[in-house]
Amino acid sequence: MSSENSSADDVRQVWDVVVVGAGPAGASAAYAAAVAGRRVLLLEKAELPRYKTCGGGIIGPSRDALPPGFELPLRDRVHAVTFSHNGRFARTRRSRQMLFGLINRPEFDQQLVEHAQKAGAELRTGVTVQRVEQHGSAVPDRRTVAVVLQGGETVLARAVVGADGSASRIGAHVGVKLDQVDLGLEAEIPVPETVAEDWKGRVLIDWGPMPGSYGWVFPKGDTLTVGVISARGEGAATKRYLEDFIGRLGLAGFEPSISSGHLTRCRADDSPLSRGRVLVCGDAAGLLEPWTREGISFALRSGRLAGEWAVRIAEAHDAVDTRRQALNYAFAVKAGLGVEMAVGKRLLAAFERRPGVFHAALTGFRPAWKAFMDITRGATSLGELVRNRPIAQRALTLLDRRPAPGESGA
Repeated sequence: MSSENSSADDVRQVWDVVVVGAGPAGASAAYAAAVAGRRVLLLEKAELPRYKTCGGGIIGPSRDALPPGFELPLRDRVHAVTFSHNGRFARTRRSRQMLFGLINRPEFDQQLVEHAQKAGAELRTGVTVQRVEQHGSAVPDRRTVAVVLQGGETVLARAVVGADGSASRIGAHVGVKLDQVDLGLEAEIPVPETVAEDWKGRVLIDWGPMPGSYGWVFPKGDTLTVGVISARGEGAATKRYLEDFIGRLGLAGFEPSISSGHLTRCRADDSPLSRGRVLVCGDAAGLLEPWTREGISFALRSGRLAGEWAVRIAEAHDAVDTRRQALNYAFAVKAGLGVEMAVGKRLLAAFERRPGVFHAALTGFRPAWKAFMDITRGATSLGELVRNRPIAQRALTLLDRRPAPGESGA
């Protein structure tokens, strides 16, 4: 276990905010609380930097949520997207402006943590949180939360932010409920310079063979990140899809440096975001876009909100004020990210029925391609798109109603 800027004399101190998990959500929460001048402890079970299964796409909303002065460690800048439908009907759309950037998560996450530390947060790595307690002998008063670590050590805080991933122990404490669970499989494939050059500045998105599935190729210098995602319960079919996908791309002869899998979990509409003095954000709260399963921007934005409202909860002197601040946090999340998730759920439902319609629209209908560009650049969001553009409203309503082939439509 490693520790920075800490000493044995501080073991029983009460932190203003303890953040569990040092991914994008946790680092953003720690930064937001620390920059407000609070005493912040950031706990991470792994040693940093560490690998994370993730495509690594940084769209406009992610970029806009980064701390001031943050320099993105971009491995590539995307100006072109090739769309295909289960390996067929491929078409490449291009943009003069950068659509989004590509990063490696170990570098990106480490840099976010360093910004939190510069703002004043303290980092402890190699520590596993067993549970949190808001009542009982470990809790000295009603304004304090006990964070119990593996090995028995207890850390005390006025507020706790759970950002410990999709299998979150803090999420279990809060009672997070899930509406959608998907399986992502990914391979990091080193390729020769000639192959890398062919992919430079271009990504591939393939609408897959199972309902709601898709695959991607994201170039990062001399390595291609190749992955697929589909509903949990389709494990064997998802594995076959990845193998077939890699084979169709002509990459089967290259040995992956890393092969990994990860479950993404999307919250139910009525899932709580807090319990007492404990908030959850990012994957721990089930916050991600349901159709694309994009989670980095949701992690950064919800993490920042969680850090800001954790400061207010730390200052609360009674249960009523604590509850009021927690409800304000939930409202802030639902008013922004919740609206985007609601649109994403509608898109996923339509995409599961009619992936060909999505492919045809993105490859042959300019307004659809423009909407894709605007969203990836951060000029608009899914929620704003549907709210402010009548053509988008009509298209989504039509997709809601349109039956898949073989359905009665009654």
